[in-house]
Amino acid sequence: QERLVESGGGLVQPGGSLSLSCAASTFTLENFAVAWFRSAPGKERERVACITSSGSTYYDDPVKGRFTISRDSAKNTVYLQMNSLKPEDTGLYTCARELHCSRLASTYDRWGQGTQVTVSA
Repeated sequence: QERLVESGGGLVQPGGSLSLSCAASTFTLENFAVAWFRSAPGKERERVACITSSGSTYYDDPVKGRFTISRDSAKNTVYLQMNSLKPEDTGLYTCARELHCSRLASTYDRWGQGTQVTVSA
């Protein structure tokens, strides 16, 4: 199956920033909703942000005001700009494709392998 490919993760200090990318080469991302999820030991997988095919955006409460999701149609890439990072933002960040911006991970039909984000002093 086609899969999304994430990049941009790494180690960053608290208060720092990272920009994650989610790319696909065999389908057009702007025809779908694309969401970022994150998971970490001891925590349930949660949706972080989502962008619809029309460009509407949604954010999970813990990241509102700090994260921004966007799409560059020419590059067929969805981005997640993360600012003011906190240690609790640490986790494996994965992007996924759906028809609509659902909060339920099981409704997404294409997933990437994820990129690790670690926030630590």
